[in-house]
Amino acid sequence: MSIAAKLESLGVTLGDAPAPAANYVPYVRVGNIVYVSGQISKSDELITGKLGDDMDVEAGAAAARVCAINLLAQVKAACGGDIDKLVRVIKLTGFVNSTADFTAQPQVINGASDFLVEALGDAGRHSRSAVSAASLPLGVAVEIEGIFEIE
Repeated sequence: MSIAAKLESLGVTLGDAPAPAANYVPYVRVGNIVYVSGQISKSDELITGKLGDDMDVEAGAAAARVCAINLLAQVKAACGGDIDKLVRVIKLTGFVNSTADFTAQPQVINGASDFLVEALGDAGRHSRSAVSAASLPLGVAVEIEGIFEIE
């Protein structure tokens, strides 16, 4: 099954890639590697909150899933609109807006990792870091950057 068909079967539509909010580009392609800038937890609206305070792990994982969808939208743009040119996810770095005593960052970023494996199978398996941040842009709960291999 193609990536596009699998996403459709999951009820996921990749919209237009989010535009950068500052002085940077949304992705850089070097050969067959695409480095995608951090994608925040925003679908129709910002998903804001601080893990360990006003947001639980389940809600944080849902926010991370949204970040993963935004990452794929950027990859699709890097592939000239054809997401099926994605070969694999190489690495994710996830940032979790959390309190100083919150320690479940990996479980939050699992929302992105689990989605990518569900959508891409083995091509979605990746190396990863999950770290805490005292705050994130616009008060979002999660931001994730990624490295991808494309055709």
